[in-house]
Amino acid sequence: MLKIVKNKVFLCKKECKITKISVKTTFSSRIFLLKKLIFNEKYRLNVVFSHISYLISRITAIFAEKAKIVVKNYPLYSHEYFMAKALDLAIQAGEAGEIPVGAVVVAGGSKIIGKGSNQTEQLNDVTAHAEIIAITAATQFLGAKYLKDCTLYVTLEPCVMCAGALHWSQIDRIVFGASDTKRGFSRVSPPILHPKTSVVKGILETDCEMLLKNFFKGLRT
Repeated sequence: MLKIVKNKVFLCKKECKITKISVKTTFSSRIFLLKKLIFNEKYRLNVVFSHISYLISRITAIFAEKAKIVVKNYPLYSHEYFMAKALDLAIQAGEAGEIPVGAVVVAGGSKIIGKGSNQTEQLNDVTAHAEIIAITAATQFLGAKYLKDCTLYVTLEPCVMCAGALHWSQIDRIVFGASDTKRGFSRVSPPILHPKTSVVKGILETDCEMLLKNFFKGLRT
């Protein structure tokens, strides 16, 4: 049985010494203690679960605290307006434990017909990138495999795989926020994209970069 007295958590158990754990225990020490608890049969499962709940809430709090994206009112149907929509999806992905990348496909410059966010962890699928999911949603909406008169907005420069899919979709335009200096499609030569596809980069770049940096920083904390 657990009870809290003066910021201390006490475990009461018959024929066993009382164990006390400070609520303010550091994040890393909680992980170490959790490992000990899991492999120690003397402790009740509710203690283990209490630490797991704490760690989950802490990870969520770290991400929410450090990934503060300033919400602004951008001109309707502007590049910034749609990139902000993609950023919302990226934040949701990060909260779910995914690398925070979001994407939307816009038809005719005004209507969002496809949305996507990274789901590689949730689906156990390395191809479940935000762009791929958004492309699939858009083609299902249109009932066609080509994305004519459409624009993809994505918070991170597409990788080679996603760029290949965008090539086959014959999408008109790609707009991305942060550049990917390691895996971005622009690092590959000759160009992967369809010759008729135009590219716009750097839209809300600072916000997109900050979201990614804070996410990975939170994992290392």
